[in-house]
Amino acid sequence: MDPLLIAIIAVALLGAALPVLAYALAPGSGRVPAAARARALVTAAGASARTTERRYLAPAALVSRLERNLALAALTGTWSIAKLVRAKLVLAGVALVLGLLFVMNQPSPFRVILTLVVVTVAYFGPDLVVWGRAQERQEAIRAELADTLDQITISIEAGLGLETAIIRAGEHGTGPLAHELMRTIQDMRVGLSRKEAYTALADRTTVTDLKRFARAIMQADAYGVSVSNVVRTQSRDLRAKRRQRAEEKAMKVPVQVLFPLMLCILPVLFIVVLGPAVVNLVTVFSQTR
Repeated sequence: MDPLLIAIIAVALLGAALPVLAYALAPGSGRVPAAARARALVTAAGASARTTERRYLAPAALVSRLERNLALAALTGTWSIAKLVRAKLVLAGVALVLGLLFVMNQPSPFRVILTLVVVTVAYFGPDLVVWGRAQERQEAIRAELADTLDQITISIEAGLGLETAIIRAGEHGTGPLAHELMRTIQDMRVGLSRKEAYTALADRTTVTDLKRFARAIMQADAYGVSVSNVVRTQSRDLRAKRRQRAEEKAMKVPVQVLFPLMLCILPVLFIVVLGPAVVNLVTVFSQTR
């Protein structure tokens, strides 16, 4: 096939795919009310896998994983499952057509394998993007949790209630943890009980310390334990764990530096130090002959 014709077809396909991809990933219009978010949070767990599979034309396991990652990345109101599935299909279809043109130009096993790899990467590309955003957000929550609990503890010891202290910490914070705390307060304002709101908070994160904090608040509310003591204990434990994690990372540094040192620095150092000596030895032995 003529390479010029292949280039024209490839450009046409890319030009047609870009608007479709932009529409697939375009944010939804309007803001979702807090009451609607709370109702969706309560009823989402009861949705069956068969309904999800029929609605999105995708495997139920894939849709569940996408929903989980979207919730962890706080992208549920921006990207929907249907748009992500459309984006996956568009990217995979365009990659497949371009790969077929690439193989037809000069058939070879290498080109076939390369096409399959590119199509696979294109299909799972949106999943990787959402997963990466989710991991970054959870790491940010883990980094902010100890300081935020300190603020909540200080506010409670100053005489404020738990919800008021959480509101103050959420209003003065700018990260994802502040957003999650404010969302928990909004869930309680629209009618959810404290147990339901904190259960939803624990379900929206993978941070073990935040899950433990939510469970401690629910247990304190159920058994009538002082909330200030619970929050103070959680804050003290988090500070100790943060210090332990820092010490653990510091102990791993020598091992992590060893391989770059052996592969990148020591060879260059040997060349600089021993290079002139080797050159002199070669010159001396060549003259003696």
